[in-house]
This record gives sequence, structure tokens and C-alpha cells, in this order.
Amino acid sequence: MLKKSPVVAALTLALAAGAQADAQLDLGNRERVTRLFAFPNNCSVICYRNWTLEQTVEHYLTQSVQRDGYAAAKVTVSANGDELQVTISGVPAGYSQPLAQLLKAGDLAYQGAAKLNQAGGWAYDWYFFLPLGMALENRKSLELLHFPPDYSLTQAQDYLESKTTDRWDTLLVQNGVDKTLTAQYQTIVDIAPIAAPASAGDSLAKTYDYFTAYQTQMVQQITQGQQGTSLPVVAFGAPVRNWVKQQYGQTVAVLGLVTIAPTQGQKTPVLGANHPSYIWYAADPATYNGDEQKADRIGLTVMGQDLTAACWQAAIGRTPGADPQATLSACGNKWQVAQSSQTCELFYESIRNLPPEQAQAKCTTAPAKAAQRQLKQPMPLDAPADR
Repeated sequence: MLKKSPVVAALTLALAAGAQADAQLDLGNRERVTRLFAFPNNCSVICYRNWTLEQTVEHYLTQSVQRDGYAAAKVTVSANGDELQVTISGVPAGYSQPLAQLLKAGDLAYQGAAKLNQAGGWAYDWYFFLPLGMALENRKSLELLHFPPDYSLTQAQDYLESKTTDRWDTLLVQNGVDKTLTAQYQTIVDIAPIAAPASAGDSLAKTYDYFTAYQTQMVQQITQGQQGTSLPVVAFGAPVRNWVKQQYGQTVAVLGLVTIAPTQGQKTPVLGANHPSYIWYAADPATYNGDEQKADRIGLTVMGQDLTAACWQAAIGRTPGADPQATLSACGNKWQVAQSSQTCELFYESIRNLPPEQAQAKCTTAPAKAAQRQLKQPMPLDAPADR
């Protein structure tokens, strides 16, 4: 057996290790990093978490590497005078590229936020917040949403910690996505990069145009899949679906499917969906003057739509290049026809908080059976529009 030279052996080890190396990136000066990482995240005289700027950056980038599947990776942020650098060990050498793209887009978002403030449109209880801490490399799909809740920044310091993302996480799991991989499907771009109270939705409507360059650049960057196939997009909620029409000229309804071109020649499938939290409003009897039967019927319809949308997202995310329309038809048939009884049970378990046996019994009643037969029909015209 021939003995390898030290040089050949070193090269062999490097190739065997694949891309597991160190990724490095100059983050910029402290002022820039402070802006882009919303530092300090949660201080009001006393800090909820008393972290330095370097620790804050390490926190979010550690979330990213873990969600990308690099459990052993280590993030280190160091300073050279006023400049900050990050070194991430145990990841591909090119891992810094999507991070650099995110931060460059973040500069555009900050410029928009500053102009919005100069125009008197910034509220005292809003926080500039970029989609930090999500998968940077192993992305399966893009989720377009409205804005992140304030507590995701000030309390959780986790962009994916919210009632909205938690609910959609469970629907992805119901559609066969491993619980440990759901974050790779939930790469989010909010059309308003502003962490705000839940009641701020209407106030944010006048902010979108300030972030156009940021929004479109993020969509362009994230949808470009690694195999040359565009990642699928789910557009959640009426404000976002309206934004898609404004930016790309495509009208997308709930469970409507369109194709956009973030870059010339690119074909990106976009599915319209309810906002993940809309069901709590649509299924609230108070919305219909206490009519519980109507609330159940419409809530069940929304549940069927949501499960269908999550099914499509999971299927296209697993198999880039699959036929979007055929996939949507199969998912609709699954949750709105073939497995309508399971859709019903999931509604009563997750929305009405009934134990499984009571949910199953509820779904055998005449009103529930009638509602299941209507699952494949469009939402009734008198149902409220999602917020």
C-alpha cells in the first residue's frame, strides 16, 4: 500500500471534511452592527438580558447555524478597533455569503425606516427588527408575512418565537415535516421589518413603500434555490397578498396560485394563504354575534385551507421543481375531501381545545358533517376578511 505524502494527506482530509471549515465575515463598524441587530434588544434602564453587542450577534447567528443543521458549529464575534468580525467554525466556507446578503438588505431596510421616521410615520412603541436567526443555507421555502410581534424581539430574542409561527409549525408537522426541520421551511420576510404590538396592523399599512428595495431584494435572494430551482413562496394574509399584487402584478387569493419573477426569467410559485392567526378571529363566536355553529363552520373551512396551504409548502419544499398546481390539487383533495374528518378533529383539538375523543365525537354530529361536506367550497361571502 502506497503511503500518502503529508501534502496529499492534508488535501484528502480537507476534501473529506467537505465544506466544514471556517466562514468569516466583516460585519462593519459598531454603529452599523448596532442598527442591524437592534441592539440592545430588550433594555429599559434595566436589561431583560444584559448582553453585549458581540453576545447579541453571537446569539442570533448561533440560532441560524443550528437551524441550518450545524449543531457543532461555533460562532465567535470579535472586535478590531471599531470594526466587528464574525468567525463561524464547522460550516461551509461560503456560509458567510447569505449572511452578507441579509445584512446588505438590512442596510436598505434601515434607510427606509429612517426616512419613515423623518416623515413622522414612526410610532414610539415600534422596533426595527430584521429577520435574524433563521436558516441561511438550508432553506426550503419562503414565508411572506406582515410584521413580527414585539415580544419576539424584546422577550424571546427569537424571530420564530410567536403564536403565529408556532401554529404554522404544527401544521407543517401534520404534513410530514420533521419537527427539527420546520425552521428551514419558515424563512420569513415581513413586508414591514418592524416589531410592533399585535394591534399595529392598520398603522403599518402606510409604511410598506419605505421598504420596497429591502422587500424585493430579500425575495430575490431567498427564492434562488441551491439547485437552480426557485424556492416556493407562501403569502400569508390580505396585506401581504395585496403587496404581491402591487409589486409583481399578480392577484393571489387564499389557495390561489400564481407565478412571479423576482429576477428576469425566474419562475417562482406563490401560494396565497390565510394569516396563520386568522383562524382565532374567524372561529370566534363573538365575530358572529355569538353564533357558535357559524363560528365552527367557518373556522373549519379556514382549518381546511390552512392545512392545504401547509401541505403544499411542505411538498414543494421537499421536492423543488414539483408541479405546483398538481401538488395543490393533491393537497386540497387530501385535507378538504379524503381526510376531512381529520381536518375536523384537528380543528376541535387545536382551536376549541377539546381532547381527542371529544373532538372525534363532535365531528360525527350533523352540523359538523355538513361543514365537512362544504370544506372544498370557497369561504362563505359573509365571512370576515383576514386581518
